Amino acid sequence: MEVRIFNSLTDRIETFVPLKPREVSIYVCGPTVYSDPHIGNLRPVVVFDVLRRMFISLGYKVTFVSNFTDVDDKIINRAISEKKSEEEISNHYIQAFRNVAEAVHSLAPDIAPRVTEYIPDIIRYIEVLIDKKAAYAVDGDVYFRVSSIANYGELSNINIDDLISGARIEENSKKESPLDFVLWKKTTIGINWESRWSRGRPGWHTECCVMINSLFPDGKIDIHGGGFDLKFPHHENEIAQSKAHNNNSIANYWMHNGFINFGEDKMSKSLGNVILAKDIIEKYNGNLIRLVLLGTYYRSPLTFTFEVMETAKIELEKIENSYRQLAVSLQLANFDLSEEQETDIPQFMEHLANDLNTPNALTELFAIIKKANGALRQSSLDYLALRKLFSSIGAMLNILGIFVDYPRLSKEDKHMYTEYLKYKNDKNYAESDRLRQILMARRII
Repeated sequence: MEVRIFNSLTDRIETFVPLKPREVSIYVCGPTVYSDPHIGNLRPVVVFDVLRRMFISLGYKVTFVSNFTDVDDKIINRAISEKKSEEEISNHYIQAFRNVAEAVHSLAPDIAPRVTEYIPDIIRYIEVLIDKKAAYAVDGDVYFRVSSIANYGELSNINIDDLISGARIEENSKKESPLDFVLWKKTTIGINWESRWSRGRPGWHTECCVMINSLFPDGKIDIHGGGFDLKFPHHENEIAQSKAHNNNSIANYWMHNGFINFGEDKMSKSLGNVILAKDIIEKYNGNLIRLVLLGTYYRSPLTFTFEVMETAKIELEKIENSYRQLAVSLQLANFDLSEEQETDIPQFMEHLANDLNTPNALTELFAIIKKANGALRQSSLDYLALRKLFSSIGAMLNILGIFVDYPRLSKEDKHMYTEYLKYKNDKNYAESDRLRQILMARRII
């Protein structure tokens, strides 16, 4: 099946052609770990998890990398204020991030590098940039020379002249140009390392470049992902460095998800209008949050409201009830649900392969569920058709990362259900109601 992706670098939808046949490498910028993640941080987690699952379902070998930025002023400031080490702060919030990612059923990355593990690689990378005249050192700081590469601003479609005219140039600035950005920062405050220029720590934009360069041949991957807010300057500056270092743009395809808005504003920690991911997960659940995040096309902004959550709750119940009813009916007919069965989801996969159109994929899921509900209401059940519908719905849910548990019926459960139907047909309402309560508690009806 042909996969088509909107490439932010070329600003158009393109047919996906991997660097290696039937393999795909994906790198998604992870969090800076200084505080609890909010629901906006979950959008790229869920979006790119579904992208990964889609490729796996299509038979690709996927290498999925998402990093943790554990070197940053915000981490250092928090460590100082809490009288802890930067490592303690980072470890705490890395675990907090992993907890919420797991709660929304995202697969763990194949590799989850931390910046602090790559400091020698970062220093060597900067040394190469200096040797190539793409960077320069001034008083212990190192800056990237933007003028050393062509087409700076191509990812974000920003004009260099506009950037320069809008820049505030500080007096006695060390930089040759206001566009140049820091690769190495001289400092003795907080965690720092020795380099030939000074004791200091790396700049943010260099870190992802180096991790990709260290983990993948020639520093080149198929897909680089992240939130729309990373397009400029972070991803733009990654491309600039990779052009100078490796003569490539890091990735053949750049994908960016839209913001989550709360009311009329983008949800962000700086605006103070965030809803913590752990709180919303506790109030609802991972399936529901995931359904809401996938209900809007990934490149479009998503407006979060509690009304949206309540509406999605009804839709999720439809999915869960239908899937469980199928499972119960098939088990009562002695079908083994653990056996792999043929699925029939071509339209669903077509939607996902068309630039990850999850809203259309969900529409197809609900169409199959409606078909299943109709089949369950027939006086004479076609169990082979029901088994195929069950497998197809299960496959779709798995790719979407929505996990619905269904009751595994014991011999006692099956006997009780038979007795319940007998009492109900005999109009023995006392006994049928008694068994009904037990069966409901076990989620069998």
